[in-house]
Amino acid sequence: MNQTTPAIVAQSAVRRLPRIALWLLCLAYVLPGFIGRAPWRNNDMTTFGYIAELARGSTAWLQPTLQGQPPEIEALVPYWLGAWAVQLAPDAWATDFVARIPFMLLLAMALAATWYAVYYLARSPRAQPVAFAFGGEAKPADYARAMADGGLLAMIACLGMAQLSHETTPALAQLAFTALSFFALAAMPYRTWIPAIGVVLGLAGLALSGAPTMAVLLGLGGALVCFLDRNAQEPGELCNAPRSLRWSLAVLLVTVAVAALAWALDQWRWRIDLPETNWPSLRNLARLLLWFTWPVWPLAVWTLWRWRRQLTSGNFGRHLALPLWFVAVALGATLTTDAADRSLMLALPAMATLAAFALPTLSRTVSALVDWFTLLFFTIFALIIWVIWVAAQTGVPKQPAANLARLLPGFMPSFEWLPFAVALGASLVWVWLVKWRVGRHRSAIWKSLVLPAGGTALCWLLLMTLGMPAVNFGRSYLPLVRNVDRAIRTQTPGRALPDCVEFDNLTRGQIAAFQFHGQLVLKPRGASQCAWLLVDTTTARPPPQAVDKKTWVLKLGVRRRADNGEAVQLYQRIQR
Repeated sequence: MNQTTPAIVAQSAVRRLPRIALWLLCLAYVLPGFIGRAPWRNNDMTTFGYIAELARGSTAWLQPTLQGQPPEIEALVPYWLGAWAVQLAPDAWATDFVARIPFMLLLAMALAATWYAVYYLARSPRAQPVAFAFGGEAKPADYARAMADGGLLAMIACLGMAQLSHETTPALAQLAFTALSFFALAAMPYRTWIPAIGVVLGLAGLALSGAPTMAVLLGLGGALVCFLDRNAQEPGELCNAPRSLRWSLAVLLVTVAVAALAWALDQWRWRIDLPETNWPSLRNLARLLLWFTWPVWPLAVWTLWRWRRQLTSGNFGRHLALPLWFVAVALGATLTTDAADRSLMLALPAMATLAAFALPTLSRTVSALVDWFTLLFFTIFALIIWVIWVAAQTGVPKQPAANLARLLPGFMPSFEWLPFAVALGASLVWVWLVKWRVGRHRSAIWKSLVLPAGGTALCWLLLMTLGMPAVNFGRSYLPLVRNVDRAIRTQTPGRALPDCVEFDNLTRGQIAAFQFHGQLVLKPRGASQCAWLLVDTTTARPPPQAVDKKTWVLKLGVRRRADNGEAVQLYQRIQR
C-alpha cells in the first residue's frame, strides 16, 4: 500500500475516454487556424518570409536572412521544415498553406507527446492510487491511460495556447520539441530506443529552434531526476540503479552534444531581459500567468498541495519532480525574456501533467464548480461569437455591427456555407456534450476537464470559421498590400508591376507580405534607383530617414487601426 499517495481511485473511475471522441476533439482543435487563412502579421508572416527565401534558394540554410536581415530569434529547424515542405509540395498548392503543414504536425506531436508523458509518469510506483483492502482499486495501466486522457484535455483547455500554437513561428517548434523531450524523459524507465531517439531529437530540435539554453537546462534536470529516481517497485518498470545511472549519463552526454551543436551553428544568444519592478509591469505579468495557463494552474497548485508529502520526503516521486523542473525552467524564461507569452507556452505540457494528478483528489463539489463555471463561460463566449456574426451578416443587432465596423473599417462581411455548417455542427456537439455532462453516468477521473477542453476547442473553431473573414482582415497584411498595389496600378495603368520598390523602416513581416502578397521586388533604400518608395512611419518604432520632396512625391498614406496604428506611405520618384 502506498501510504503517501492522496489518490483514491476505483477501477470503475478509470474508464477510457472514447478514442473517436478524443481524435475528433484533437482534430477540431488542431485544424482550425491552419486552414483557410492568410499569414498573420508580425511573427507568423515573418517566419513565412524566411521560409519562402529558403525555398527559393535566396539565402543560406545555416544563416537565413530576409533582405539581409537575420531572424530576431536565431532558429533553424522551423525555417527548414517549412522550406522543405514548400519544395516538396506540388506547385499548384498555395505556398503559405504548404508552409503551415509542418507546424500543424508539430502541434499534433506536442499533444501526442503530452499524452504519452502523462501515461508513463502515471505508471510510476509513487503515482499509483491507494490499494484497497479487498481489492477493486484501479489497475496501473488503466489508471495511467485515464490520467493521460485528463492531461491531454487539460492541455487543450489552456486559453493562452490557442492562438500561439496555430502560428508558424519558432515558438510552436519549441513547444513541440519541449513536449517530445518531456515524453522521452518520462518514458525512460519503461522503454529504451524510443526515449533515446526522443531525447536526442527533442533537445536538439529545441536548441535549433531558438532555445539552446532551455534545452541544456531541461537536459541537465532530466539527467538529475533519472539519477535520483532509482527505486523500481512496479513490475513493468525496467529502471533499476545501474540502469538509472546509465540513463542519466546518456542524457548528460546528449545535453553536452546539443550544447556543442548549438555553439557550432552559432545559435547561442544572450536574451536576458529582466522585467521592470514597477506596478504596471508586475500587474501585466500576473495577468498573463493567471489567464494564459487557465484552467491548469489552479489544478497544478492543488496537486502540489495534495501530494506535498512526496515533495517533502526524501524518496520523491518522478511524476512530480520531472514536470516541476520543466515548469520551473519555462517560468524562469518567462520572467527573464521579452517574449513572456511564448516562453510561458513551453510550460503547458508539464503544467497539464501536474493538473492531471489533481483529478484523483478532487471532491465532487470542486468538480461541479469547475463544470458550472466552464459551462457558463464558454456558452456565453460562443453566443457572443454567433451574435457578432449575425450582426455582421444582417446588421441586427445594430450595436455589435457598429462596433465591428469601427474596429475594422473597410471590412465587408461575406457568407460561406462550409464554415457556417462546421460552426453549427460544432455548436450542436457542445449542446450534446453539456447534456451528457450534467446527465447521470458512471464517473471517470477525466470528466472534470471534458467541458473546459470542449469549450476551448468550440470557441477556437467558431473564431476560425465564422470569424475567419474578420480575423484575416484584421490580422493579415492583405488589406495594406492591396491598397499599395491598387495605388501603383492606378499611377501606371496597363503596365506590369514595377521592377523594384525601395523600402525604409519596414518590419520583417511587412517585407515578407509585400514580397508574397504584392509580388513586389523590394530593395533597401538607396541600393537602387526604383520608381517607388515604401516608408513605414509608425510612431512605435524609430523614425525613418527624411524623404527628399524634390525626389519623391507622396501618392498614398495608409493608417490601419486594426494593425495598432500601422502607417505606411507610398512615394513615386519624380521623373526629370
